[in-house]
Amino acid sequence: MRKVKPDPPETDTDEAPLSAADIQATPRTPCTMYFINPDVHVQDLLGSVSESLASAAVITMDLADRETGPGRNTLLGIAQIVMLAEVSVNRALDQLDPGD
Repeated sequence: MRKVKPDPPETDTDEAPLSAADIQATPRTPCTMYFINPDVHVQDLLGSVSESLASAAVITMDLADRETGPGRNTLLGIAQIVMLAEVSVNRALDQLDPGD
């Protein structure tokens, strides 16, 4: 039995594809759905990131506990990356506000 192959879509040969330089030169408009107030202090932003990373680590470890085999190993690797990011953010917070 022969497989019927559809004709490829017709393309306009006058238009050249965009080059990498054209794509990089195109201005990017940031999404305004999630807007961070520019007046928020860096300590507050880092604190929020630290809490988000801690939540992601707990969720990932919870999922890893339910998995076996390669899926579990992947989730444990992701959890380790998240925890390392959390430690880095907490270190940055410590440097901004050394405390006592």
